[in-house]
Amino acid sequence: MKIKHTLFIALFATSFLAQAQESPSDTEELKEVIISTNRIDLPFTENSRTITVISSEEIKNSAATNVADVLQQFAGVDIRRRGTSGGQADLYIRGGGFDQTLLLIDGIKTDNAQTGHNTMNAALPIEVIERIEIIKGPAARVFGHNAFTGAINIVTKKVSQNALSLKAEAGSFGQLNLGATTNLNFENSSHIINVGRSISSGYRYNSDYDNSDYFMKNVFNKNKQAIEMITSFSERNLGANGFYANESAIDQYQSSQNSLFALLTEFKTEKQVIKPRIYWLRSQNEYLFVRDEPLTYRNLHFTHKVGAEVNTTYTSKLGTTGVGLDVSETFINSNNLGNRDRFTANVFLEHRFKLLNNKLDITPGAALTYFSDFDFYAFPGLDVGYKFNNQFKVYGNIGYTYRIPTYTDLYYTDSSTLGNPDLEVEEAFAKEIGVKYSISGFSIATSFYERDTNNLIDYIRPDVTTEVYTATNIAEVNTKGFEVDMSYQFKINSYNQTVSTSYNYLKDDILNQNKDLSRYSLNTLKHHFTTRLNTKLFKNISQNIIYKYAERTTGDTYNVWDASIIMSLEKVEFSATANNIFNVDYIEAGYVPMPPSNVLFGIKYNI
Repeated sequence: MKIKHTLFIALFATSFLAQAQESPSDTEELKEVIISTNRIDLPFTENSRTITVISSEEIKNSAATNVADVLQQFAGVDIRRRGTSGGQADLYIRGGGFDQTLLLIDGIKTDNAQTGHNTMNAALPIEVIERIEIIKGPAARVFGHNAFTGAINIVTKKVSQNALSLKAEAGSFGQLNLGATTNLNFENSSHIINVGRSISSGYRYNSDYDNSDYFMKNVFNKNKQAIEMITSFSERNLGANGFYANESAIDQYQSSQNSLFALLTEFKTEKQVIKPRIYWLRSQNEYLFVRDEPLTYRNLHFTHKVGAEVNTTYTSKLGTTGVGLDVSETFINSNNLGNRDRFTANVFLEHRFKLLNNKLDITPGAALTYFSDFDFYAFPGLDVGYKFNNQFKVYGNIGYTYRIPTYTDLYYTDSSTLGNPDLEVEEAFAKEIGVKYSISGFSIATSFYERDTNNLIDYIRPDVTTEVYTATNIAEVNTKGFEVDMSYQFKINSYNQTVSTSYNYLKDDILNQNKDLSRYSLNTLKHHFTTRLNTKLFKNISQNIIYKYAERTTGDTYNVWDASIIMSLEKVEFSATANNIFNVDYIEAGYVPMPPSNVLFGIKYNI
């Protein structure tokens, strides 16, 4: 314990040994990032939505080994983890449910029709990620169903030169992480290949895991009509003590596989861009109530989604028009949910007007969706922004958003849970107004938002006398919130330093409607505050400190500190990471206490 506290104190103290100097010019780099929305792609500062971009450098400095841990460091994003290494984690944005946030990989929608509990299984290894885009607020008109409260888009790296990277990490609870990434750049093709494995004996009974990841991105014919091929496969084998059911269910076990295969290309002329893609998603999930006795209770689900999508953008004197069409077929074979299939078709239309010498931008749009087992739905929206100058912009957006029930919502059944085949689609009308300001290394973005939801789906008990939770449409829920995100970059001894702070306040009226009877909706983050400090005082050494404060609507609070130090030599990189430095007792999801104070030491060799 003393070693971990000493590491933290040393990092904190060295962060303020010198006086800040003039801000570095590379703070302007973020302005050139193009936000990928599949149709009308815009530079970061031109967008009239609340968007957070996490760069590969920020990921490296996050003291995290997986995407779930990275995302948890940003206010407004609630990652409820069950243990270490991101093995099972639920993704929430602005108080929404884990089924209400859409995860994309290079714009490919990876929604899982079985359950949103599987969403983060599709996340990629951090070594192959160029950046992560967090789009907050209603995004149905942009991405379609299930982007109810927002979307996360993982953008993969491009190959610029040949390289090979090998890593090994070891630490508390028998943690061992091994990985290799190679970049191959040829005259007419390029390739990224990543393999990795993470194992642990666990920090308490039946919390061990054995996870594997494989990723490959190939670009063929890159000098003429480039074609991208993305292939990924992940496997998670987890001791699931307290994950589901009840606190006494200590022998649960979960095993999952997730894979993606996609082909993408782009046709570009002076005025038009056309982006076609085809993809196949496969998910396999096994759950055992008693790990060593599979006959006691077992769920086994196989889910396939096959889709094709084409998006086009056309620029004229009237502005930029975006049109998209995607169709998909989803199949599930399950011993609990049955054998089912769903055909989905989405049509997207949006147009961006620029007026008043390009200071005012107005983007109306709509999505029309058909589900073979539901009906037609149309969801319009509007984004408006006014740019006073290159530093200051105000914006607002309104729109309808929705999500269809998962197969678990509709058909799942066990001794404590009952699905409901008569569930209706969740719908909401959301609005937001915000301000963005940046100057000389300092940036701030703040927004106020409100969401009126109809038919919110939750699992509730009709009264306290029964232990059976039934999937139910709650009549109406109002959610209001405020968010601020600040960042300051400066120099000490000619080296770049960064301090970032974000805060999100959220209030809803679910407690008034459903106190003591709800399974999921009552535990939202009322106050969420994070601070990230990255300092570099010597040529080869950088330090990172992350602080997170959370207060949930149920009254539970916790403060967690993480830190890391990285020493970079010519080809070798050494790292030491300390998590939960002050050994805080807290729970993020279910009945699973988070790990106590722990450390991880790593070495990375770059060729």
